[in-house]
Amino acid sequence: MSTAIKPNHIGRKISRIRELKDMKQEALAQALGTNQQAISIIENSETIDEEKLKEVAKALGVSVEAIKNFTEENMISYLNNFYDNSISNGMNGIFNPSHCSFNPLDKMMEMIDENRKLYERLLQSEKDKIEYLEKLLKG
Repeated sequence: MSTAIKPNHIGRKISRIRELKDMKQEALAQALGTNQQAISIIENSETIDEEKLKEVAKALGVSVEAIKNFTEENMISYLNNFYDNSISNGMNGIFNPSHCSFNPLDKMMEMIDENRKLYERLLQSEKDKIEYLEKLLKG
């Protein structure tokens, strides 16, 4: 029976995080300005230099520490806690309006104001079109 510790395979961790984020190798390659083959090489590497790891972390939207400390067990625990919290914040995971971090009326007023500005721009655009067409007819 072997008691050897599993190596800290950074490439597999990057691959797993990418998969959990539903990102293809091509998308990660594009974010890093490289090609899919380079991503495959990174994901098959047991180690990766710190600068490249920072770039990959940024492209994946996670911290370098999140990649280094990634384990399936931690991810399952995180997802379970996230699910548990979403249930406790609402009825059966449904949004509970009593836990808003903003005033819904303020948001509604912002939307009305944005809508009014959009309408005014649209109206001005139509007026400009009419003016242009009238010039064409007279000219």
